[in-house]
Amino acid sequence: MKTWQEFEEEILKIFEEHGFKSKRRFIFRDEIGRGEIDILAERFGIILAVDAKRYTEGWYRLSALKREAKKHAERCRRLEKVIGRKVIPVIVPLIDDRVYFHHSFIVPFVSLNDFLLNLHYYLAEFGFE
Repeated sequence: MKTWQEFEEEILKIFEEHGFKSKRRFIFRDEIGRGEIDILAERFGIILAVDAKRYTEGWYRLSALKREAKKHAERCRRLEKVIGRKVIPVIVPLIDDRVYFHHSFIVPFVSLNDFLLNLHYYLAEFGFE
């Protein structure tokens, strides 16, 4: 994957392979202004809002990822008010090796398939069900 667009397309494809109805670059407006979600995916009434991060080893920093996770969670709370439904924030970085939660689910690209296969387990594990 050479570009961030190709990275987003790969993520979108994985969601669709798991039966999610997905939309790339979902834009919404609220009292704060314009918000954008890289990928909005829905299946079985569960809405996941994905922020794709194509960090590379050269400039990846855990603190930056945590900052982005917090910002993304706030963006998702704004979206919830607009659509009137629960939205689960998910960050998908290109690197790292485990799923964890810091304001948002942080699901490394290599773990995305497992995360979606075991979505209900992860949601229950982190208090979303």
